[in-house]
Amino acid sequence: MADMPTPCLPAQEFQHRLLTWFDQYGRHDLPWQSPRSAYRVWVSEIMLQQTQVATVIPYFERFMARFPTLEALATAPQDDVLHHWTGLGYYARARNLHKAAQVAMEEHGGELPTDSVEALMELPGIGRSTAGAIIAQSAGQQAAILDGNVKRSLTRLHAVAGWPGKPVVERSLWALAEYFTPTTRLADYTQAVMDFGATLCKRSKPDCLICPFNDVCRAYAQGEPQRYPESKPKKATPTRETIMLMLRDPQGRVWLEQRPPSGLWGGLWSLPQFERHSELNDWLEDNTEAPERHAALPSFTHTFSHFKLLITPQPVSCKGISGVRESGVWYDVDHPPALGLAAPVKSLLSQLAPFALHPTPGP
Repeated sequence: MADMPTPCLPAQEFQHRLLTWFDQYGRHDLPWQSPRSAYRVWVSEIMLQQTQVATVIPYFERFMARFPTLEALATAPQDDVLHHWTGLGYYARARNLHKAAQVAMEEHGGELPTDSVEALMELPGIGRSTAGAIIAQSAGQQAAILDGNVKRSLTRLHAVAGWPGKPVVERSLWALAEYFTPTTRLADYTQAVMDFGATLCKRSKPDCLICPFNDVCRAYAQGEPQRYPESKPKKATPTRETIMLMLRDPQGRVWLEQRPPSGLWGGLWSLPQFERHSELNDWLEDNTEAPERHAALPSFTHTFSHFKLLITPQPVSCKGISGVRESGVWYDVDHPPALGLAAPVKSLLSQLAPFALHPTPGP
């Protein structure tokens, strides 16, 4: 606890105020709260990473309908898992979820190892905060969490300087999180501390006037709560460019290829991509029969966490394809198969119906 700032309140008083607020204003009817199992909490926590609750709920319900148990998830094809994740983004989360389920089946008897934070952290995609949330909510054991909402709240309450991602700052926040975590009502406390940051101590326009901690909040006392937490030092966001080939056969189907298992859109299905038109032309000459290019569609930008991708869709029609069948599939837009699709590819495919690659001549 050497790195811990002086707490704004004694732990028991902090817990009392927070749980009193939660009992009246917290979220008590989230789908993963009933029934509350380690599996359901785990899936929800992975989905909630960098994604808001309102967005996650319908995805969670569809995911649970298809994969109601850890075994169902572990034995499902990766394509099916990615298909049910399409639209949530950060697809490494889904791949790690799938892999972790398989590890749990092989090494832990089909159950998540909730006996300790360290045991859970050995599974792919589970960090310290996620492990704490799973254990506290499903097993009722004492375990602290430090997700983005909790970091923001603790940073403001204690006017902690510095970007929370910096190790020395993060250590001090973990010390506070552990200090305040109770030994009883762990599930409620964990949900409460997340709800507090998500609905009251919000990123923008925090509701300080009705906050149960406004008399002890140091950022509020300074008159500048939104100064905290400090932002990550900015770097210039690079832009990459790609040409996406929208190749259609005489039946109107679209050619898709599966991305490598790791890296950008790992394991998802995508339109073939090229850096230059000359590369696209060479591919068409080598692999298609009677290709006919059409006017390129408007370029658009897809933003990732570390760069922007400028995408130019290039429609082409052909009579058939050869030589690359093992690496792809013809995608029927009218009867789409259950494949995990990269978000911009899903958007482009959904727009294909209005695109006439062979327009009827005008009068």
